[in-house]
Amino acid sequence: MSVTATLRTGTLAVPGARLYHEVRGSGPLLLIGQSGEGDAHRTTDLVEQLADAYTVVTYDRRGLSRSTPTDPERPVTLADHADDVHHLLTSLTDRPAAMLGCSLGASIGLRLAVRHPGRLHTLVAHEPVSPRLLPTAERTRHERELLDVQKRYAARGLTEAMREIARVLGIDPTCQEAEPDLTPQPLTPQRVANFDTFIRRDFTAIVGDDLRPEDLPGCGTRIVPAVGVRTAPEVFDRRCADRLAELLGTTPVVFPGGHNGNTTHPRGYAATLREVLAARD
Repeated sequence: MSVTATLRTGTLAVPGARLYHEVRGSGPLLLIGQSGEGDAHRTTDLVEQLADAYTVVTYDRRGLSRSTPTDPERPVTLADHADDVHHLLTSLTDRPAAMLGCSLGASIGLRLAVRHPGRLHTLVAHEPVSPRLLPTAERTRHERELLDVQKRYAARGLTEAMREIARVLGIDPTCQEAEPDLTPQPLTPQRVANFDTFIRRDFTAIVGDDLRPEDLPGCGTRIVPAVGVRTAPEVFDRRCADRLAELLGTTPVVFPGGHNGNTTHPRGYAATLREVLAARD
């Protein structure tokens, strides 16, 4: 159900940064961890489909849009991102929350689940970009791919880098089917700046992450691996989701769309997410 919910905004001081966040709707708290360059506005269409039943929180990851780091030159880690989400959730609720993590957002959610037990009761991890989940040789190959994207970006710019990101994540830019009546978000100067942060800083954080997959099954959070129906089984992010499911002894939940199904298929994506969250008990 789509609903026009009152928007509440806020900023929160956390160690090393100031975070901007948005809150819509009412009901159990659901935080959405965005993918890639996505800031608090990236999943507006999805939020509208959920705000009738959930208090939906979105935020700008540190370094994106309105979330400013204290020292812009200091490297960022996935542990920093996980701590940021922990502080944000703690400021909003004293109860365990649900989280939808998409791509990098899913990787942050995995770190949060291990680093701050009890903060999440459920994490829906849609195609995490977490090389540590993979066997050593495969992990090394994909880490090299990410570093090669950084080099391509530095040498040839964003257009070339985006082509390579699409290849690595199994996104076919020539076949971006979407639900009807959606207005694509333009590539604004702010999104371009966010891509710069994502590629230069967050790719390094992904490759340098020290996630221990063996810590996930007993972390106390219900982790639900998720994949897009259009994501090819051999690509990096799908392989990470499949390996996460194997580790947890389950099978991934299939969502509409591909890697970015949360933005291309918000109605269908929300319907599947509601089912997943309702199955908690």
